[in-house]
Amino acid sequence: MNEASLEVLREKGYICFVDILIRMGKLTKGDYEAWRSRKVPYLEKVIKVNLVKVTHMLRTLQQNAKKGGLLASKTSYVSWGKGSRAPLRFSKSGDPNIEEAYSTHFHKPKTEESAFRGEANKKICAPSMV
Repeated sequence: MNEASLEVLREKGYICFVDILIRMGKLTKGDYEAWRSRKVPYLEKVIKVNLVKVTHMLRTLQQNAKKGGLLASKTSYVSWGKGSRAPLRFSKSGDPNIEEAYSTHFHKPKTEESAFRGEANKKICAPSMV
């Protein structure tokens, strides 16, 4: 998981758990797209690893991000497609703490130089696929 996290951070400038799951082969792009299109009621239904392991992976990501000096940013995931954009659920339970853990992205702090040039990390509103 650490290798996948570093690859995603290098490529995108931020880490999100969904991208890590895709990179590790625990979530297919097709299943991710089905969830984003509201064809799947919650993301955990299509993740190909047991929930105990998912919980451990989420905690590990949070701990490693904190140790690495990355900043946490809550991101809203909304559905794709025509019609109104509905908030998406990650977990069967809908527990707010679980939902927040899944939807938190981690990014590098912006530097004074990048802020001056307008190159600050962009706020992530619609996460992309890996």
